[in-house]
Amino acid sequence: MSDSYSERRAWIEQHYMALVSRRNEPIEQTHGWFTRYRDPVLTADHVPIAWRFDMNPETNPFFMERLAVNAVFNAGAILWNEHILLVARVEGVDRKSFFGIAESESGIDRFRFWDEPIVIPETDLPDTNVYDMRLVQHEDGYIYGLFCTERRDPSAPASDQSSAIAQCGIVRTKDLRTWERLPDLVTPSPQQRNVVLHPTFVDGKYAFYTRPQDGFIEAGSGGGIGFGLADTMEGAVVHVEHIVDDRIYHTIKEAKNGLGPAPIRTSEGWLHLAHGVRNTAAGLRYVLYLFLTDLHDPKRVIARPGGYFLAPVGSERVGDVSNVAFCNGWVMKEDGTVFIYYASSDTRMHVATTTVKQLLDYVKNTPEDGLRSAESVKQRLTLIQSNSRIAE
Repeated sequence: MSDSYSERRAWIEQHYMALVSRRNEPIEQTHGWFTRYRDPVLTADHVPIAWRFDMNPETNPFFMERLAVNAVFNAGAILWNEHILLVARVEGVDRKSFFGIAESESGIDRFRFWDEPIVIPETDLPDTNVYDMRLVQHEDGYIYGLFCTERRDPSAPASDQSSAIAQCGIVRTKDLRTWERLPDLVTPSPQQRNVVLHPTFVDGKYAFYTRPQDGFIEAGSGGGIGFGLADTMEGAVVHVEHIVDDRIYHTIKEAKNGLGPAPIRTSEGWLHLAHGVRNTAAGLRYVLYLFLTDLHDPKRVIARPGGYFLAPVGSERVGDVSNVAFCNGWVMKEDGTVFIYYASSDTRMHVATTTVKQLLDYVKNTPEDGLRSAESVKQRLTLIQSNSRIAE
């Protein structure tokens, strides 16, 4: 065994154990909506050494990575045996993504990946890439994972090796270890991304939040967060997509928007966390926003605060796809604490904590977007004048 192998392996193992044992510290925010934390909860360095390195000194004398990892991001989340599990998107340097489960008792630090990544069975039309799983514990007794399955566009010419078709892949499990693949979701839209399953039956059927779009990147004539019903999960077909939350000019969601994780049921309605996208001179900017829908009719929006709820700040703005905050996983505990797991710039995972009471206060009492500068001024004047009267 060479010194190079021994020294490097010892250093890497020491670094890894320090990383996965590190405590996280809260960072208070002036807005009062949630609390950020100092460190990411998952990064490429959190991926187990055995997933990346050949541990045999004879075939890897310099202890180099053989299957390197580029990023860990866009994780679904679930509360499981009083611990929080993240089903993270792990992207290799070959651009192929797969899913790995990381577990934490606290939910804010010391996440450790399970021993092996998830094995997702393929359909008759194999996926080129899979990513961004939304997890939902449905009232039918299964845990469902809805993810984006990407394949090359068969109609694209040979000169075009980037055109793709995205659809919603579906798996289900009861133990989070053995996953059954179901047929991809069928909808009227040419492409689907960011599809979410509602956690309860609606009118006796399975309810889906969709994101209809014409192209792989551009929403085209589609867009908005849709809602549709299917009779079964075993060959789910949505015949009609009702737009619940549309794209709107000169807002945080003018280019695209899509639901994040499955909504949280509260006494006052279903809480939804979504992402909105607008175009800038520096490229697309992704932020997160909230809205509330009716308990008995989850496609009817009853509160729609204006603006974003969470945007990338500081070092979160830098990464593989910069200026992006994305969330497809959150967890509510019995005491009403909510853990929001968001990725920054397609590179790493973070957590923000808040409570159901704070979120409901935010969605009910934050004014809706007035859609014009004059209305924004009116809203601020109303606030200023109300505060002046209180101060008198």
